[in-house]
Amino acid sequence: MFLFTIILNKTVDDTPQSMQLKLDPGSKTTGIALLQGEKVVWGAELTHRGQQIKNALEARSLLRRGRRNRKTRYRQPRFLNRTRKSGWLAPSLQHRVETILTWVNRLRRYAPITGRSQELVRFDLQQMENPEIAGVEYQPARLLVWLRSR
Repeated sequence: MFLFTIILNKTVDDTPQSMQLKLDPGSKTTGIALLQGEKVVWGAELTHRGQQIKNALEARSLLRRGRRNRKTRYRQPRFLNRTRKSGWLAPSLQHRVETILTWVNRLRRYAPITGRSQELVRFDLQQMENPEIAGVEYQPARLLVWLRSR
């Protein structure tokens, strides 16, 4: 057995300084940062698997549909009569929420987080494209305009 000594360069306080957790959610990535005052202590960019989940579910749906069509040629198609529970989210969105919550809980375990803040932003894409848009001009979609011009 070897003996060793750890020499600290600075004194360690009993009470750790408080930190603030900041979240910047996005459709493809989410930014996470731990701040101590104005100083960024830790930062990460979380990449979501939303498109990957959507593609996997579509592939599974196609396989099931093909299998069902091979077995039941003359069956009447069923109509969509199933209801979803309140609070239901699409699987890709549910994954995004659960992943962010997992990282928040993981960081809370290791850092003394006293405050949390999240950036909530809504974009008006039509307004960004055409700043003078107003009223009825919002109504027709691009596809409708394109179909009329044909």
